[in-house]
Amino acid sequence: MGLEEILVSGMFAAFMGLLLLGFPVAWALAGIGFLFAVIGHLLVETFHADLWFSWGGTIGVLDRRLYGIVANELMVALPLFIFMGIMLDRSGIAERLMNSLVRVLGGLRGGYAVTVVIVGVLLAASTGIVGASVVLLGMLSIGPMLQAKYDKSLAVGTACSVGTLGILVPPSIMLVLMADRLGTSEASVGRLFMGALIPGVMLGVMYIGYIVIAAYLKKDLAPAPQDRTPLTARALFDVLLAVLPPMALIVAVLGSIFLGIATTTEASAVGALGAMLLALFSRRLSLEVVTKALYQTTRTTAFIFGIFVGATIFAVVLRGLGGDDVIRAAISGLPFGPAGVVLSVMLVVFLLGFFLDWVEITLIILPLVAPVVFSLGVDPVWFAILFAICLQTSFLTPPVGFALFYIKGVCPPGITTLDIYKGVAPFVALQLLGLFLVFFFEPLATWLPAHVYSGR
Repeated sequence: MGLEEILVSGMFAAFMGLLLLGFPVAWALAGIGFLFAVIGHLLVETFHADLWFSWGGTIGVLDRRLYGIVANELMVALPLFIFMGIMLDRSGIAERLMNSLVRVLGGLRGGYAVTVVIVGVLLAASTGIVGASVVLLGMLSIGPMLQAKYDKSLAVGTACSVGTLGILVPPSIMLVLMADRLGTSEASVGRLFMGALIPGVMLGVMYIGYIVIAAYLKKDLAPAPQDRTPLTARALFDVLLAVLPPMALIVAVLGSIFLGIATTTEASAVGALGAMLLALFSRRLSLEVVTKALYQTTRTTAFIFGIFVGATIFAVVLRGLGGDDVIRAAISGLPFGPAGVVLSVMLVVFLLGFFLDWVEITLIILPLVAPVVFSLGVDPVWFAILFAICLQTSFLTPPVGFALFYIKGVCPPGITTLDIYKGVAPFVALQLLGLFLVFFFEPLATWLPAHVYSGR
């Protein structure tokens, strides 16, 4: 093992060690970057090591790299999409949609859980904020499902897993970050949004299929209520009224991007304004609501950009120590073709998801592996959507699955951590099945963006 391999492996090992010790991610990334920059500088200047490392070419360019992050117009979309999601969370749309759909589907076996999936998919396409979706769905559905004699694991697993769709279904802040890190027009935000649409909806349909089949095979898993209320035209009309507002917002945001009317940043502003108008029409808009939404938006944005800065320092030093060459050699040396290399990368990303959040994996791992994978002739949109589906599992895999912590905070006292793990396990399996479906049927991710952008 050469000196470059030792230093690159040491950087990743030190980062994982600090994470396990509980250090904040942003500080761990930045601190390790500076530490190994000093080590590289001493090895070259003092010990004359055979290492292509330059202090001026790494730490010396940080000011321009960091300015490039904050000056990137695309990044303006992040706080606006986050604000849109938080405002929708407070607008009462989800509660109204849940109540109206329960009147239509609640009388069926597993109907309440199916309702949660439908509401979750609409929330995912409206908010893109996993934490807010998981908590909201948990608060709205777990109690009523338990009262309806639903299995504890199914009730918790459904609310927790469906809430994670917000990170995949557009407009997704993860896809915005991925498009920026990929840095190629072939994987623009619009193309990634289009590419994720079919897989995201497909996962929702797979969730519904699992719930319906499981409830049919096991009668006490999700029983139908004894006192079924008859379905009326009024109930169907209420569903239509509840669905129209979020659908209008989805069409306004995604439609303006796909039709070329607005850029991603401009569409995010449309979404933020639309969310405020929906809160106003729902009589939920107040100075206190706006203030809290702005505060949460600022905290979330600062968290992401803090990791952005730390990851930039880490990546600059890693590349200065030869990290690109080490990773390129490791991937190119795999005894597989392009498909085998992509599967190997997905396996690594899935395993990293047990310990890292999607933000760190997107900012650190994606820019390192993507150029090597693209050089093998792999379609950028297809690879990015596979990467995104794989990252979605990181919210549900212990010990660092954030959705597990979110749902635990709103669970009734009788729900244990084991119940949560048992509940999300089938949905993790469904996500992996969805990953393999997109892997073997590439058009699931590439047909829609190719069709929409064929003339551009």
